[in-house]
Amino acid sequence: MDTVSDLLADVRARGAVFRQTVIDPPWALRMAGGAPLALATMLHGHAWIVPDQGEPVLLGAGDVAIIRGDAPYVLADDPATAPSRVVTRDDYCPGVCGDPVGGAPVLLSGAFERRGDLSERLLHALPPVLVVPAAQSPLTGVLADEVARDRPGQQLVLDRLLDLMLVSALRGWLATPDTTAPAWCRALDDPIIGTALRLLHDTPAHPWTVATLAARSGVSRATLARRFTTLVGDPPMTYLTTWRLTLAADLLHQTNDTVATIARKVGYANAFALSVAFTRLRGIRPTVHRRPRTGAVGQV
Repeated sequence: MDTVSDLLADVRARGAVFRQTVIDPPWALRMAGGAPLALATMLHGHAWIVPDQGEPVLLGAGDVAIIRGDAPYVLADDPATAPSRVVTRDDYCPGVCGDPVGGAPVLLSGAFERRGDLSERLLHALPPVLVVPAAQSPLTGVLADEVARDRPGQQLVLDRLLDLMLVSALRGWLATPDTTAPAWCRALDDPIIGTALRLLHDTPAHPWTVATLAARSGVSRATLARRFTTLVGDPPMTYLTTWRLTLAADLLHQTNDTVATIARKVGYANAFALSVAFTRLRGIRPTVHRRPRTGAVGQV
């Protein structure tokens, strides 16, 4: 499996929400929908994405921005324009809000409705703001056309379009020579360490040791340990622990399985062993992590 497929294997949008808005300069919107992952594109005109932390990013016509929900931001015609409105889920309106006149700026925004539809690994892999140039975003026109109409099966189409736009964004990002993708993403393309990573990803509950992993990867134990640490940034068993706990975190939100069942699925003997490891690395117990998150989790 390639890097993009590996990242998105279990990601499925359900209940994606979109809005299309005509806006006249000067304008600035404080986006406060609380969605885990948001999308923004300008159908006409341009915009600046101004994160609370970080430099402003220009969004040209047809460019697509993927924005992590844990990175508060402002969308504006100019970085210096102060926000005049806070956009929340209650502001959602399907279709076009107003009619574009004389090439007025048109903002199309959307989001994943539920955090559980996104793996923690994907969210942690993405930069706070990822902009895909218009030349690499062929689906923008299709999405705009779908949002502007009310047709049977629309929700399913919007969900799948959001999935495809994520794939397109990640593919372009990972193909960039100076990509900031995490080391493990880049290491998936290494013929030796890529094999080892896929073994860990596919069968995390297996009682792996460096020796057995090296044998399956076709190299010596010393070679695997050295190369894995160099390319990934962590020794193999440290990475395995992190991966198991990432899977456990997703399962705690996405299933009703008991902690003991989840423990066995990710390679721990029992609930106690998982709880000890989870608490040590993440600072909270699995049962606390599982509790519903408060706050809005909708569109932007």
